[in-house]
Amino acid sequence: MPLVSIVIVSWNVKALLANCLASIYETTAGLAVEIIVVDSNSGDGTVELIGRDFPHVKLLALADNVGFSRGNNLGIGISTGEYIFLLNPDTLVKPETIQQLAAYLNDHPEVGIVGPRTLNGDGTTQSTRRRFPTLLTGLFESTWLQSIAPKAIMRCYYVQDQPDDGTFEVDWVQGSALMFRREVFAQIGGMDEGFMMYSEELDWCKRAVLAGWRVDYVGGARIVHFGGKSSEQAPALTHIRFQCSKLRYFRKYHGRAEAELLRFALLTNYASQYMIEGSKRLVGHKPALRAERMQVYATVLRSGLKVS
Repeated sequence: MPLVSIVIVSWNVKALLANCLASIYETTAGLAVEIIVVDSNSGDGTVELIGRDFPHVKLLALADNVGFSRGNNLGIGISTGEYIFLLNPDTLVKPETIQQLAAYLNDHPEVGIVGPRTLNGDGTTQSTRRRFPTLLTGLFESTWLQSIAPKAIMRCYYVQDQPDDGTFEVDWVQGSALMFRREVFAQIGGMDEGFMMYSEELDWCKRAVLAGWRVDYVGGARIVHFGGKSSEQAPALTHIRFQCSKLRYFRKYHGRAEAELLRFALLTNYASQYMIEGSKRLVGHKPALRAERMQVYATVLRSGLKVS
């Protein structure tokens, strides 16, 4: 039985995936691992690439894009490792990272989930550790209001009171690189597939914490994450999925009334952005860009950010 199963859900990022897989092979010599790639019906030759250049990878080629949650659940379902490492395809693994995360879980039986320090392509630290969101963070996060939010609120949410290279307990870690012990999966089940993309790891860590597990950030282990390369292919859909997933989380853990209040606030935010972009377009300021943004915001508004 391999010690670590690495599960990668991929969609149309062939070159990035190839680099990710190469980095895993380069950094796991002597470690028992299995690599599972779940391909969501990519049209860029990903399946052919794996068969040709990475024959030892266990490939699950799907006929549809089933989303991040479903894809990971399918990958976890065919894994055999004691620990499972969920990893985005647009990442590079640094030396000893997988070993350090596995060793940390081995040495801390009360910890169910760990996340590494994540670097941007330029070497700066990417924020991937969090505390559980409140209504205020839900309102500010990833909207134009975030730039004017009280610093203390966002600093707390992003755990900026702790050092990037430290090791400490958090509420949840980003799913771009997340390792967990198989017992967690056996106890709480897989990711909620109602979250097709975004907030699925937030929900999953929340369930783990409610079940008595600890979630830790391990700053000595590092990956590079280039970020958002699949979602960039559909900007309006990305906005809708991100905000709907946020609303689904709030409805699940904070109740329908709070979720509806947040939905109204988010739609108001998008409506105001639409009008701002329209005003700039009318005065001739970068009209093509303004038209593109207006189209995105209009698509979001037509969706109503309805949660299934």
